[in-house]
Amino acid sequence: MSRGLRNCNPGNIRHSRSKFVGEVRPSQDSAFKQFESMAYGYRAMFVLLDSYRRRYGLSNIRAMITRWAPPVENHTEAYIRLVAERSGIDAEATLDTQQEQDMIPVVAAMSEVENGKKALREDVEEGWRLFVCK
Repeated sequence: MSRGLRNCNPGNIRHSRSKFVGEVRPSQDSAFKQFESMAYGYRAMFVLLDSYRRRYGLSNIRAMITRWAPPVENHTEAYIRLVAERSGIDAEATLDTQQEQDMIPVVAAMSEVENGKKALREDVEEGWRLFVCK
């Protein structure tokens, strides 16, 4: 089982000052956050991607993935291609981070890239519900 799945952190979100609903504190992982459930891990991904749009003006898969998985430590272009392909959304298309039809396929595809295994749609959808209910 991948580290992200073990930690209920499908986006492999690293430790930071940001605290998320459903985050396990303290984390038992020295580098990555842990969440109470996969749904809370997906919620954190939706929150972060929404903050990328609001704070930094990043509004497409290419811009968001470049920040999420920078080239200094990832194969960012391959990541972008896979997320665009798996989500069915062009890497340059503008995303609305408040729209389910944009974000669920993108986050599910990101989880697949991060963990090497298809995301369970019901977990991603529950994470979306947690996100929109804030």
